[in-house]
Amino acid sequence: MIKSVLIVGFGGFLGSVGRYLISYWYLSKETTLVFPYPTFAANLIGCFLIGVLFGMSTKLSKEQLLFFSTGFCGGFTTFSSFSLENIQLFQKGEINIAVLYTVLSLAIGFCLTALGYLAAKSISRA
Repeated sequence: MIKSVLIVGFGGFLGSVGRYLISYWYLSKETTLVFPYPTFAANLIGCFLIGVLFGMSTKLSKEQLLFFSTGFCGGFTTFSSFSLENIQLFQKGEINIAVLYTVLSLAIGFCLTALGYLAAKSISRA
């Protein structure tokens, strides 16, 4: 268990640093950000990477999958995991669940982000 936690943690560290570097690089060149290109890019790269990993899962060890999918992709983006789970639901024929998961994740996620933002703003004013 400890070994798995360390593998995921190190992968997550590298994924988080990678995401930060994408944002840092882009924002150092662009002062006005209308569309969230760094996050968009990280999410798309992460989706592609987790798709590759899912496709190669029979050729990778458990430790490699933990490091790259749960660790790196989890630290780089959670959108990749979300996308993979939906693909797996579609493969199982659970289309209604996949659609519900997508709609609820986006709607509730957006609302909770807005709620967290408003709560933080409210606390910072107090």
